Amino acid sequence: MTMDLRDLYQDIILDHGQHPRNFHALAHPSHSANGHNPLCGDRVTIYLDLDGDKIKDVSFVGRGYAISQASASLMTEIVKGKTLAEADALFKSFHAKVTGGEEISLPSELEDDAERLEPLTGVKTYPARVKCATLAWHAFEAAVKSGALGATVKTE
Repeated sequence: MTMDLRDLYQDIILDHGQHPRNFHALAHPSHSANGHNPLCGDRVTIYLDLDGDKIKDVSFVGRGYAISQASASLMTEIVKGKTLAEADALFKSFHAKVTGGEEISLPSELEDDAERLEPLTGVKTYPARVKCATLAWHAFEAAVKSGALGATVKTE
């Protein structure tokens, strides 16, 4: 990765970390989940408003390092308006990239969204930071699977 690209990626992470998008609790979520990484203290609560299998709205609140906040911010921007299957495909692709897993092929309509997550993939060289980058995604997944409000997930 070139220095200019690394600088751009760092700028994107810092911008989303300092000025997170969709940072608020939804007034009437259909689903929610809390995520906590006890190793570094990152915390996030994901709020979802689902209409069938469509993500009508998504937001988060939390505190933590720039990586976890930026990841939650980017995730909410990307999954809003998607189906649950599309969000799941994006998570699996992202997770594979940050953990060094086998690359997952995405439908062409999701490739731009996956590309927006590229700035976070540098965490794969720092295994302790992978949990920070995936915390919001795991909380999102827990919210969907719980089918209700208030699920909890811990990454350790």
